[in-house]
Amino acid sequence: MEIKSDIQIAQESVMKEITEIAADAGIDDRYLEQYGKYKAKVDYNILKDKADETDGKLILVTAISPTPAGEGKTTTSVGLADALHKMGKNVFAALREPSLGPVFGIKGGAAGGGYAQVVPMEDINLHFTGDMHAIGIANNLIAACLDNHIQQGNELGIDVKKITWKRVVDMNDRQLRNIVDGLGGRVNGVPREDGFEITVASEIMAILCLSSSISDLKEKLASIIVGYTYDDKPVTVRDLKIQGAAAAVLKDALKPNLVQTLEHTPAFIHGGPFANIAHGCNSIMATRMALKLADYVVTEAGFAADLGAEKFVDIKCRKAGLRPSAAVVVATVRALKYHGGVAKADLNNENLETLKKGLPNLLQHVENVTKNYGIPCVVAVNRFPTDTEAELDMVRKECKALGVNVALSEVWGKGGEGGIELAQEVIRLTQEKNEFRFVYEDDLSLEDKIKAVAEKIYRADGVEFEANAKKQLAKIESLGFSNLPVCMAKTQYSFSDNPALLGAPRGFKITIRDVKVCSGAGFVVVKTGDIMTMPGLPKVPSAEKIDVDDEGRISGLF
Repeated sequence: MEIKSDIQIAQESVMKEITEIAADAGIDDRYLEQYGKYKAKVDYNILKDKADETDGKLILVTAISPTPAGEGKTTTSVGLADALHKMGKNVFAALREPSLGPVFGIKGGAAGGGYAQVVPMEDINLHFTGDMHAIGIANNLIAACLDNHIQQGNELGIDVKKITWKRVVDMNDRQLRNIVDGLGGRVNGVPREDGFEITVASEIMAILCLSSSISDLKEKLASIIVGYTYDDKPVTVRDLKIQGAAAAVLKDALKPNLVQTLEHTPAFIHGGPFANIAHGCNSIMATRMALKLADYVVTEAGFAADLGAEKFVDIKCRKAGLRPSAAVVVATVRALKYHGGVAKADLNNENLETLKKGLPNLLQHVENVTKNYGIPCVVAVNRFPTDTEAELDMVRKECKALGVNVALSEVWGKGGEGGIELAQEVIRLTQEKNEFRFVYEDDLSLEDKIKAVAEKIYRADGVEFEANAKKQLAKIESLGFSNLPVCMAKTQYSFSDNPALLGAPRGFKITIRDVKVCSGAGFVVVKTGDIMTMPGLPKVPSAEKIDVDDEGRISGLF
């Protein structure tokens, strides 16, 4: 039997026109801005008109620490939404949009998989509606105006050695991490060290995802610190007088993108900050809009529950006043065996001993969700044909000991039908007692907030601050930003800051090497280990497999 690729399945699907999807979802035509027949933007004024309507229930999908074996978090999110839809529920998915960096790099596309996908998947994975382009242009507009200000006399007294704003490109390009620009003589700018980040790591991306209106967007843009003067005073976008221009570039990007799943469930795909170097959640605007339109909203946080889910709770929910009703932690038996020490080539063989060694990774994520975040939780096991009953029973038994049920998910192969068991448990959980809480309170010092995440969520023995990080923390607090939440930039592969420490390691400390305030987005980025804001391509990038034929049909995307 032929196993079809994700892109084959997507291309063979019959989509409804987006006007029909919108009408079924209760979105009046006056709010719809079409981008072709199968995707559209939805005007944010719908939020004003539906302000008095009751919100639906928010369901968070997160996962164990990712492995090369794969987990399927987005696939589960889409499949769960389809399962709820199949059960006759009024449901919306609210997901992130992919970055071109991973699409052409190692991770591949991010529109779900198998028979649990959002479509049109080629558009979603490539240029989509141009949001990434707008974010990049807004970011680089600020960079261009900053360097032009210095070139034209530097009235603000900006110290070129203290510029913190970088240029961006939506591509994995290690060559651009550290550069020198402004070369070629006086008319070509002031020579200085510079660098690029990937677009999804830009503060502009975070601002877009955390803004609630155009005026809020403009105020956040104005508050961005781009560098410091010779006497160490912060310089903001407001000082450069370009917040209006940057907001104008982003006015359409702020509107959520409406698409559909293979089973015609409505989905917003909007905003895509990475979870290991940014806050990892889709936009507040899309989530709020979905909550006004549906009884159940399925959303996801990036990577595992120690990264994406923690930032979803401590940054997104804190700023938006959101309160999730239930959570799903996605796992596979294969990935758990990998955490237990099985080589990738041997993952198809039953191995209860290494499964038991890998299970603590899942159990720690579950415990974080239920005890530290206070959200009722179910474990979704993405079932593979090679999983044995003995292995599945072991996962059930260990989760049951924590008071959490396991639901087998077969949405990759069966679509919504394969997620009914999971959907039923999620509905039950949304009616359970909910003790949602943050990991730390606003009034703690930044150092104590960092320690709270490291010790409570990662189970670290403590935190070590490099001298430079200590200095940066003191400066940020002196500027009055100690009330902001922290955004931990950490490897996704481990609870620690060492990607090689799999499972649920103990006896380690987290090393903080760099701290930066994102005063526009309203959080403080804390870099651990050797995490970088500009990824590189692997030895064999996914780009080598992608092609397009004479009729414009794309292949190899995933």
